[in-house]
Amino acid sequence: MPGQVRQAVERIVGDRVVEAVSQPGGYSPGTADRVRTADGRRAFVKAVSPAQNPDSPRLHRAEARHTAALPLSAPTPRLLGCHDDGEWVALVLTDIDGRHPHTPWRDTDLDPVLRTLEALADTLTPNPVPGTPTAAARLAHDFAGWQRIAADPPPRLDPWVAAHLTELCAAADRGLACLTGDTLCHLDVRADNLLIGPDGAVTVVDWPWACRGPAWLDTAMLLVNVRLHGGHDTEALLRRLPLTAGVDPAALTGVYAGLAGFFADSARRPPPPGIPTVRPFQQAQADALLPWLRHRLTHPQTAR
Repeated sequence: MPGQVRQAVERIVGDRVVEAVSQPGGYSPGTADRVRTADGRRAFVKAVSPAQNPDSPRLHRAEARHTAALPLSAPTPRLLGCHDDGEWVALVLTDIDGRHPHTPWRDTDLDPVLRTLEALADTLTPNPVPGTPTAAARLAHDFAGWQRIAADPPPRLDPWVAAHLTELCAAADRGLACLTGDTLCHLDVRADNLLIGPDGAVTVVDWPWACRGPAWLDTAMLLVNVRLHGGHDTEALLRRLPLTAGVDPAALTGVYAGLAGFFADSARRPPPPGIPTVRPFQQAQADALLPWLRHRLTHPQTAR
């Protein structure tokens, strides 16, 4: 991190930084550090410039806007300040003492996370952050992934997918049309965007993709991560969870169809600059979703 950016961070924190511990994981090419100042203050600092990835500064700016507007009652970090010199964007946030959930998911982690998402949806309805796009607008390009695959199929396309591309495109379109609501959604809830504190409290971090959508969306998307890592029956979870139990099964199937198409289409692209690991992760999510999606489309009467 350049000297002028470090100095700006120290002005926001209010003292000289004497320790910075880099935090591994995630898919941002910038820095991510827990810092400690000479007088013992702590903060979490994430910073990036176009040199690492041309799109990441825009995402950091969006995260700063969203986080600054979140209500104090939400289980999220607080924005202490933001440095933006037109090239480097540095966010200074409260340092959350916690760990990521274990994967494969365990009941002792999944249950409090699901309760937190339910409470978060209640807290963030109506949407408290002005100017956020709708979930449908945010996901319109992503949910057209099957259409792009149909127009330019890869050489080793799954035979079932190839035979059902028209159905997959239609399901994704239905899912997109169902993304209505006035809840502020995180849109990227997965294990590495969650922290569980020593007291069991769950904090939802990293909010660049926030949007307005249905209260059930984040819970439904978390189950993609649960499906990926294993350990639970995601179909049974959909049926019993308060936020998803009453949702039209066709809407849920459509959302999973849209996400699967996005992951399958994105995974075949060259990696974005500075983020070499994201394409394998997207492929793994597509591989986890497709058998579930195939079951829901083939046996809609048993899907929830």
